[in-house]
Parts: sequence; structure tokens; C-alpha cells
Amino acid sequence: MTEQVTAIDEQVYTMSEEMMQNQAAQALVDSREILPTVDHPVEVEPVDLKAPELYINRELSQLQFNVRVLEQALDDRYPLLERLMFLLIFSSNLDEFFEIRVAEQLRQLKYGRETVGPDAMHPKKVIEKIREICQVNVDRQYRILNEIMFPEMEKSGIHFLRRRDWSPEQLVWIKNFFEEKVVPVISPIGLDPAHPFPKLVNKSLNFIVQLDGKDAFGRETGLAIIPAPRSLPRLIRLPDELCDAGDNLIFLSSVIHECAAELFPGMTVLGCYQFRITRNADLTFDFEEMDDLARTLRGELHSRKYGDAVRLEIDDRTPEELIDFLKIEFHLDEEQVYKVDGPVNLTRLMTVRDLAGRQELKWPPFSPGVPGKLKKEKEPNVFQALKTSDQLLMHPFQSFTPVVDLLMKAAKDPDVIAIKQTLYRTGDKSDIVNALVEAARAGKEVTVIIELRARFDEESNLHLASRLQEAGCLVVYGVVGYKTHAKAMLIVRREGTKLVRYCHLGTGNYHSGTARLYTDYSYLTSNDEIGEDVHKVFQQLTGMGKIQRLKKLYNAPFTLHAKMLELIQHETKLASSGKPGHIIVKVNGLTEPKMIRALYEASQAGVKVELIIRGMCRLRPGLPGISENITVRSIIGRFLEHTRVYYFGNNGKPEVLCASADWMERNMLNRVETCFPVTGKQGERVKKELDYYLADNTQSWELKADGSYTLLKPGEGVEPFSAQQQLLRDFAS
Repeated sequence: MTEQVTAIDEQVYTMSEEMMQNQAAQALVDSREILPTVDHPVEVEPVDLKAPELYINRELSQLQFNVRVLEQALDDRYPLLERLMFLLIFSSNLDEFFEIRVAEQLRQLKYGRETVGPDAMHPKKVIEKIREICQVNVDRQYRILNEIMFPEMEKSGIHFLRRRDWSPEQLVWIKNFFEEKVVPVISPIGLDPAHPFPKLVNKSLNFIVQLDGKDAFGRETGLAIIPAPRSLPRLIRLPDELCDAGDNLIFLSSVIHECAAELFPGMTVLGCYQFRITRNADLTFDFEEMDDLARTLRGELHSRKYGDAVRLEIDDRTPEELIDFLKIEFHLDEEQVYKVDGPVNLTRLMTVRDLAGRQELKWPPFSPGVPGKLKKEKEPNVFQALKTSDQLLMHPFQSFTPVVDLLMKAAKDPDVIAIKQTLYRTGDKSDIVNALVEAARAGKEVTVIIELRARFDEESNLHLASRLQEAGCLVVYGVVGYKTHAKAMLIVRREGTKLVRYCHLGTGNYHSGTARLYTDYSYLTSNDEIGEDVHKVFQQLTGMGKIQRLKKLYNAPFTLHAKMLELIQHETKLASSGKPGHIIVKVNGLTEPKMIRALYEASQAGVKVELIIRGMCRLRPGLPGISENITVRSIIGRFLEHTRVYYFGNNGKPEVLCASADWMERNMLNRVETCFPVTGKQGERVKKELDYYLADNTQSWELKADGSYTLLKPGEGVEPFSAQQQLLRDFAS
């Protein structure tokens, strides 16, 4: 780490970590009366595993994940532009956190419908803690940007030119750009009784302007609002001939600041300050009143842009009277205002990777591996390959292309008579969708279950549904009240006198873009029993009837939750009888109380429980007599960890399962999910890859009993080990 990084760590991060531990530490102090002691062999009362102090608050746990993402910006082992991306992803994650999680807490307070989770923390207290943590870490984010990232990019030839640094020639170009590109689409709004405060779009860049003088109509209001056009880029590259060497960029906000006076001729601009409002973006539905989900959703999407305000980000140089004015207009309290030293819309800075185009400052490229049997030049018949053996792929280390190829082959194959597919996040112009369209136009029976309510992808999914319907696909929207989160594809092929089913099941979405960024498993098979199970899952989604018994798969909301509890309890019984018990779970979130209590009981019985939880985790590891046999780690690195894997030792006959479901209430009880077994050598392979993550000592954060996380580091004489780097070595080139 650089000296600057160390300084920021000492001055700011320690404060953040201390704040994040307060609630957990106090809870542990309060709980000591119920914790069993191991110092005296006396009989103690059974521990109440529902006690609130045994659970971490969900919202604060999710916020801690965002802080761990911010930490990556300080890791000088990463390429410079990738460190910047982590800094900006922190903003993107925080946006969604306020739009959904904070908005929900505020909604509960507003309508007097407060609910608490197993940690029993009241929403008002949650909001207070969120404010403490966010204030410290947003300030820290801007210090990292201003004191580390900008100077280091400057040294690397990426220059963010401030207004004071513009040369006369550059200023002429900028003013021409303003006249030609900005003025035709910008709409300054003077505030008076005929021009009330405008309804500003969620997360849009805006300016509040102080004016002096009268306009052409004799009005003297003193204030105006300038909404920055959303069609314009937030970063602009200056022509190379006007600059010194390197990449020279300016902010749209700087252009508007410089030229604001031209929007108010004859008046004096006393001040111009940027701000950004974040609104409640969650969509709510009354399913009893709904008769057409797609039509209802189209009506609700517009309202997302104008929900209740939940956060105001504003230039820290803004006069207090203007901040007070905005607080009144948006009905916000002081605690919902964040003053920042820099651009208020950092997420839009992600374009710098393309504008600069500096490959040496990015991750080194790699080519995902492809198993020999699925390589086109060696095995042109993918169906024959799958009849020979099942295939397990781990993305992005192994290519997603075989999944796309399977569907494209099916679309063209005259022997394929039907295709069924679930789509959650994919985009309406993907190769997957193109293949489904081609198959339908070729006369095949194509059924697609689209989850319209995939958060922030609703509009894209509505377009996708329309395109597929126009091509002749049968499109359904799953089951009202249950999101279809399962990742499943079924291809029915006529082979002689038989119909053979080919399946794909996965832990991630059918999106080629995220398959290059997220770690996920894909399972390709022609197994008869799995094919029959997948067929039954599609029947449940498109038709109506009783729960159908599955032979190989487990599915939510029917059997998955109960099966997981059963498997945990089986390990508990093994340990209680003196046999080894072992559980490894790798998911994105662990919040479901019954499963947490079952893991506590397993730990008390002596089961070794190793949890790899990327984000939210309500469970407290390391509590004496309760969870001392449980460890929790979070891996954060180049790729977003997204695989869902469950491993149960089963007294030497391991059960390994992959799934689309996290261990959260919504996944287990309120969504349609699939879970599939991985056996034989493939199961051994998955266990080996889990061991990689458990051995990681460079990108692994360990959760402590007090709720804090610590970055693991190699011990003396121990070689650094990164799971993601090892998987790249194993599969990619």
C-alpha cells in the first residue's frame, strides 16, 4: 500500500470499522449471561438460538459488503483503472442500497409499519447506523479519489482537467461544444409561481443556481435549476491537438459551471452548485388487483423515476441556505444529506475505461477454456457429446460459449421439436434470444418463462417478451407472487423412435456479458431423470396443478428449504454420534433464520461449518458454545463471486449440489429456484474448487463474532494464494 493509502486507513477507516462494530460488540456484552461457559464443567441452560444478539442486521451486513468493495480501490496489486472501477462500483452499489433498502426502512417509519428481523433492531436505529457508516465511507471514497486516484492517473497520463487548468484554446473548444451540444438539449428553469420546483428524475445530475438581476419579463426570483441532459456523456475527451500528451478529460459538470451564465443572459450568476437526488426505486404490486402483469409493470416503471426522495448528494461548497431550500423541496432531514468534495454522479465516470483505452492499466486479457468434447473443431455434434458424458463449466474461467452453441444448434437442428427456457436477466439482443427467435420461426415449439420483475431489468425484459412473442414463442411470466429465479433450459430432440431431453442448469443468468464477469457453474446433461425433473418444473411454471415429485432436483418454494435443513441436521446427527460432520456453503447471502439456527445447532454438535458468503450474512461465527465451529469468509476480487454451492460431508460419501438459490428467505420461500446434484469426478472437482476459496489468503475477508471483517494475509513463510488466480491458471489461457 502507498503512504497515502496508509494515512487514509489510519484516519478514516478505523473510524468506520469502529462504528460498524458498536452494535455487534454491545450485543455480545449484553448476551454473556446466556452464553455457555467452557471453563467449568457445569450443566447450563440451553441457549436460546432465537436471541436477537446472535444475529447481525441484514442492512448493515449488506453495507459492510459495499465497504469491502471500496477497500479494493486501495489495493495497489490491481491495475490502476480497475482500482478506479471498484471505487465507482461502491457508488453504484450504494445507489441501489438507498433506492431499495434505505427506502424500505424509511417507508416503514413513514407509515408506522415498523418490522424487525431476527436481530430485533428497530428501523429508526438501522437508519442511524446506516448514516454513521455511509458518512464516514463516502467521505473516505472522495478522499481516495482526490488524494490517490486522480494523482496516480495523472502520473499515468490520464488527465482530468479542471476549469482553472483550461488553456485559452481549450476554452474556445469547450464553449463551442456547449453551444453546439449542450444548449440545444438543456432546459434551465427559473423558479417562480409559474415555474415551481421541477420533478427531477432519480439519480440525475442537476444544478441549483443563484442569480442576481431581472430577466426579460422583469422577474427577479434569485434561483434556478439546471437539469443536466441525460443524453450527454458525463466525461468528455478533449481533442489531442489541443492538449499535451496523454488522455485529457473534462467533466460535463465543469462545462455547465463554466457556461451557466450564458443560459441567463442579462443576469449575474452568483453561484452554481451540482446536486443529485436518489429516490425510492422499488416497485410494489397489489397482486389481488392485478389482471395483467406486463401492463401493470409498464404503468409502474415510470413512477420509479419519481419515487420519494431518500438521499441528497450535493457539492460541499453549496451555501447552507440553498441546502436548506433543497431539503424542504425534497422533504429530507439533515441526516439524508451527503456533502461531497467532487462530482456527485461518480457512477457515470465508468466510461473512463473506454475513453482512455489504456490496456496496460486494466486487467490482462485471457481466453476462457473450453472442454475438449465441446470444441467445435473436435466435436461438431454437441448432442452426441452430451450423450457421452455430462459437462460442468465454471465461468468466466471456462467459456459460456458452449451453452450458447447448444441452443443455436438446437434452433437449426430439424430433429429438435421443442425448447423451453427461463430468462431472468439477459437483454433482448443476446445470442440466446436470437437463437430462441430463430427456433420459433423455424416452427419449433418454443416456451420462454420471463421474469419481468428482475429488479432494474424490468423494461429490458418487457422488450424481450414482445420480441419473442412476435417471433412466435409462447411467453409466460412465471407465477404471480413468486419470482422465477431458476436458470434452466430444456431441449427435446427426436432420435429414432425416442424423444431425448438435453438440459442446461446453472447458478447464474443467461447473459454472455455477466458470464465474463461473474463466477458461475453451468451443468449440461442428457440424463433422463434430470430431464424429466426439468420438464416437470416447466410444467409447474406454465400450467396449474399439485406439486410434482422430482427425482434428482430440489426446487423452491417446495422442497429446497426442507432438504437443506434435512442435510444440515444429518451432519449434526453424525457429529453427535462421534462421526465427522462437515458442511461447506458458498452463496451470495445467508439471512434465513431457520437455516442459521440449524447451523448453530450443527456447530454445537461439533460439525465443521465453513461458509463462503460474498455479501449479507446474519450469522455470527465464533461465539463460544454456539458457533465456535463456524467460519465465514467473503471473497472479493477481479470477478464477482456468484456461484451457489452446497457441500455436505455425509460420513465420507459427500453430497455436492449447485443451485440458483442463496440461503435467504426470498430464495427459499418466495422464489422459483432449482438445485441440482453434482456427482462423481465433477463433484470432486467442485469440492477442490471450494478448497481453493477456503485456502485464499489474499482476497478473503474473515467475519468476526462482533460483525467486523478482517482481510486475511499470508502468514510468515506462507505463499500468497488467490482462488480466482488459481482458477484462471487451471482453465484459461
